[in-house]
Amino acid sequence: MSPLIELRNVAKTYGAGTSAVHALDAINLDVYAGEVLMLVGPSGSGKTTLLSIMGAILKASFGSIRVAGREITHLGESALPDVRLRNFGFIFQGFNLFPALTTRENVELALDLHGIRRSKATRRATELLEQMGLAAKANSYPADLSGGQKQRIAIARALAGDPPIVLADEPTASLDSASGAAVVDLLCGQAQRRHKAVVIVTHDPRVQARADRIIRIADGRIQPEPATILEGVVA
Repeated sequence: MSPLIELRNVAKTYGAGTSAVHALDAINLDVYAGEVLMLVGPSGSGKTTLLSIMGAILKASFGSIRVAGREITHLGESALPDVRLRNFGFIFQGFNLFPALTTRENVELALDLHGIRRSKATRRATELLEQMGLAAKANSYPADLSGGQKQRIAIARALAGDPPIVLADEPTASLDSASGAAVVDLLCGQAQRRHKAVVIVTHDPRVQARADRIIRIADGRIQPEPATILEGVVA
C-alpha cells in the first residue's frame, strides 16, 4: 500500500546566518490510509511545523514532500490551495469558527469551497452535524456552545469535502476529559471506518493511548524508539 504522505529528508529553517533557527532536520516519514498517527514531543520541538508542511500550509526549506503520489515540494503558491482542498481536512485547537454564522452555516461554508451549494449543502451539513451528535444545535451560534461542541463542529467542517487525510493540531487541548474522549473517538472512527489517514499533534497522554503509531519529535528530529531489554538482551 502506497503512503498518502511521503516526507524525505525534509528540513525547515527560519532566518539565515547566525540568527537561523532549524525547526526541522532530516525528517523521513510515511503516513498511510486507515491509521491514526500522533506527533508528540515538548513545546518547540517542531511538531506543528511538521504538521503544517504535511498539509501544504508551510513550505519546506529542503527535501521532498509527496501527497497522494504527487510531488508538491516545488509547486507555486497558486497551486497549493487546490492541493489542500483536494486532500486535507484541518482541525485546530482554537476551533476557527465564524462567530456570526450558525453551526450549520459554518459547515455549509466549507461545503461551498467544494462546489456544494444551496439545498444540497444544507442536507450534507445536516448529515455531518447528525454524525457529530449536534443536529439539535444546527441553528445555534458558536458563542452558545461548549468547547467540545465547537470542536465537533470543526471536525464536521474538516470532513465536509470527504478528504483522504485529516490533520489535527492539539484538538483536545482546551477540552475536559469527556469532551476530549468524544473528539478522539470521532477522529479514530474516521481512520477505522472511513479509511482516512489521521495525523494528530498532541501533548495529551489520554489521546496518545489511542494511536496506531506514535512519532516522537525533539529538537526538530524524529527520535528513535527506546531499546527494550528482554532477558538481558538489548533489542
